[in-house]
Amino acid sequence: MSIELKSPAEIASMRHAGKIVANILEKLAALVKPGIRTSDLDDAALEMLKSYEARPAFLGYRGFPKTLCVSINSEVVHGIPRPSRLVKSGDVVSLDFGCVWNGFYGDAALTVGVAPVSREASRLIETARRSLDAGIAAMRLGGRVGDISNAVQEDVESNGFSVVRDFVGHGIGRALHEEPQVPNFGKSGTGPRIETGMVLAIEPMVAAGSGDVEVLADGWTAVTRDGGLAAHFEHTVAMTDKGAEILTLSGPLS
Repeated sequence: MSIELKSPAEIASMRHAGKIVANILEKLAALVKPGIRTSDLDDAALEMLKSYEARPAFLGYRGFPKTLCVSINSEVVHGIPRPSRLVKSGDVVSLDFGCVWNGFYGDAALTVGVAPVSREASRLIETARRSLDAGIAAMRLGGRVGDISNAVQEDVESNGFSVVRDFVGHGIGRALHEEPQVPNFGKSGTGPRIETGMVLAIEPMVAAGSGDVEVLADGWTAVTRDGGLAAHFEHTVAMTDKGAEILTLSGPLS
């Protein structure tokens, strides 16, 4: 397993890409309202990218047909936007988005509830968001990737939910998916050592039920096998000499 460590200049490019992703995701989240078509969200994402002189990370990747992944309710990840799919009140909507800028990738995801949502849905979304924070807090220089995995798992399971085990986080840089894998479950003190220049996409996928999933006939959309709700959050995070830095935070581009 070869892990590509990034230089400060390369991390600067990834920071720029990450801000583009975060800025667009923030705008997309505000558009998630009853009646909007998931294809409208995808169109908006592609249009916004043009102003940043960046290209979509997902469009055409391994054959994926869209710019944005929109996964609703029991859909965990990789939901394909369609004109026929409308957002409804009470939905749990996960948006996963990435871009390429100056040869480097940024990747992030968030989940929003379309009011009014159930208490379970609110708890699920908050748990998934908080478990990402826990995973990032466990990313420390000299630690192990398993520390991140264990922190996510413990936070999720202590709140009565399950982590999805079929899909994991990953290294990221000049490629969307690089080594190492970053599972959302595991033992502290195991896995590759965390070094300066390591950049990871940490992405808890959390289910209200068992966490077992299956992929639909479209070959992409992963759903919970028991039909339970799912939520997904993700940040691209770099290990620097000053500690873990979230690269996918919204804000002005430098």
